[in-house]
Amino acid sequence: MTIETETSAGPLANGKTIALVGLMGAGKSSVGRRLADTLKLPFHDSDDEIEKAAGLSVSDIFSLHGEEEFRRVEQRVIERLITGKQQVLATGGGAFMNDQTRALLKEHAVTIWLSADLETLWRRVSRRDGRPLLKTENPKDRLRNLLETRKATYATADIVVESRDGPHMNAVRDIISALKEKFPSND
Repeated sequence: MTIETETSAGPLANGKTIALVGLMGAGKSSVGRRLADTLKLPFHDSDDEIEKAAGLSVSDIFSLHGEEEFRRVEQRVIERLITGKQQVLATGGGAFMNDQTRALLKEHAVTIWLSADLETLWRRVSRRDGRPLLKTENPKDRLRNLLETRKATYATADIVVESRDGPHMNAVRDIISALKEKFPSND
């Protein structure tokens, strides 16, 4: 299945990086890869880049150095990424919660919140271990609390797209449509 679009996202996002934000399990990495392929842009996942820079997994950084140090590294990595060439960037679930990181993203990127309901998020995250913030006695309650406390901040993203069950290309199509609406071409 193909999607009609320009070969570059430039007309869609004024040449800015397209940054996907949202809670773990929203599909930022999976949708982001497909969006980048469709738009012929590079793709980066901030968590992958943090792991490369630190030489440790995200879980190891959390357990050895704590969340505060992880957020400092995350901010530096995101700043490096978004001040480069246009790309699609999947951010970690907590990145947009940091005031400085959020300001960087809002200045240098078009932010898109991939919003999903609790049950969808839970189905997705419960398939994989290794989510440091969910290493609690009741991980679903922790996820519920994160969703409730973060959604008002996520809602400040430039664009909101619902991440539903089904093919990731549905979200890609929704993102491209929203970008075309927000940045109409000057034909």
